[in-house]
Amino acid sequence: MLFKRRQQEDRLTRLRVSVLPRRNYARSTRYFAKRVLRIRATPHAIAAGVAAGAFASFTPLMGFHFILSFLIAFLVRGSMIAAAFGTAVGNPLTFPMIWASTLGLGRWMLGIDANGADGKEFGAAFAAEGFAALWQPFIKPMLVGGIPLGLVAGLVFYLLTRFGLTAFQTRRAARKAQKAIARQEALAAAQSQCEAANARAGEQVHS
Repeated sequence: MLFKRRQQEDRLTRLRVSVLPRRNYARSTRYFAKRVLRIRATPHAIAAGVAAGAFASFTPLMGFHFILSFLIAFLVRGSMIAAAFGTAVGNPLTFPMIWASTLGLGRWMLGIDANGADGKEFGAAFAAEGFAALWQPFIKPMLVGGIPLGLVAGLVFYLLTRFGLTAFQTRRAARKAQKAIARQEALAAAQSQCEAANARAGEQVHS
């Protein structure tokens, strides 16, 4: 192929790009919304799937957000495709805020002293030290704090998606109805013209 990539992307990269394309974030958000609206499932299934992905994004289980979102979507009878899109709530722009807020809330809930590194340093620390070394200072409080914040985020995205889908489907049904009415009117007009033409032709024959 003329424009074939020199290096083939792995499945995880292709899945990530299908959820969050290589574009600016404003265009990616519009792309995300359009893709979600076109998923073939019930409004509850789509909204529940997006909520599952949003909840998973608030956990510190980096690399497992897709798997966790699929499991949650299965439990709440949500769409797994929508769950994959929902994980886009966690992205390079939002992760620093998510990590800082979940870490702060988790430390407060556990009664841990807030001195030391904050959530903004979690990504670098995770890459440098690994999961086991970060369990007590970072991952445990982030997991504890991420559950209530993830539930709130999931509820918000469920409601936004559900109402958005309802409005979208209502507008689409109205457009289809208008097109059907327009087709019927066009057919009726064409039939009337044919009848009028036949009537004129008959009058000419009799005359």
